[in-house]
Amino acid sequence: MNKLSSNLKYLRRPTWDSGISPPELLNFIATHPAGRAIDLGCGTGTNAITLAQHGWQVSGVDIALIALYRARRKAKSSQVNLDLHLGDVAKLRGIEGKFNLALDIGCFHNLGEQKEKYLNRLDQILTPNGFWLLYAHLLPHDDDATHGISESDLEVATSYFSILWDERSRDKKGRNAIWVLFQKI
Repeated sequence: MNKLSSNLKYLRRPTWDSGISPPELLNFIATHPAGRAIDLGCGTGTNAITLAQHGWQVSGVDIALIALYRARRKAKSSQVNLDLHLGDVAKLRGIEGKFNLALDIGCFHNLGEQKEKYLNRLDQILTPNGFWLLYAHLLPHDDDATHGISESDLEVATSYFSILWDERSRDKKGRNAIWVLFQKI
C-alpha cells in the first residue's frame, strides 16, 4: 500500500480499524512484563494505547499521516504518551533503541518484496529474546501475490525468530489468517 492510498483509506473508518485490541495482544500483555514496544503499522493507535495503558513504553510507526493524527488525538484523550513516527515499516528510519515487543497486525503481509528488509530491520531493533507478535493473511499457496504471507515467508522468518505458537483461522471476509508469536533467536 502506498502513502496516498493509505491516507485515503483513513478519510473514512477503514474496515480493519475496529477500535478494539484483539485477545491475542491482551493475552500477551497479561503474561509478559511491561517493557518497550513498537507497533508497526499502528494506524489510529488503538493497540499502542492499550499497551501504554498497561505500563509499556510505546513507539508507533505508520505510513498514513491521517492515521497518526488520529492516534495522537486518541492518545491525548486516553492520557497516555506515545512516540509516533511517520514512516515505512521496512526501513524504520528514526527508530532507535531496542524493543521487547514488536506488534504487527496487518503490515507484514502487505510488504511484497520488502519482507526481507523488514525482517532484517526487525532483527536489529528487538532485544535478545524479544518478541514479535504478528497477524497476517495467508496466501492459499506459495504464489506471487503481494497481499499475504506464504509458508515460504514463515520459513524465512524462522531464520531470525523461533515460533512459540501460531493460530490459524479465517477472518471476517473468509480469508485464511494467522497469528504467530515469534521470539528472537
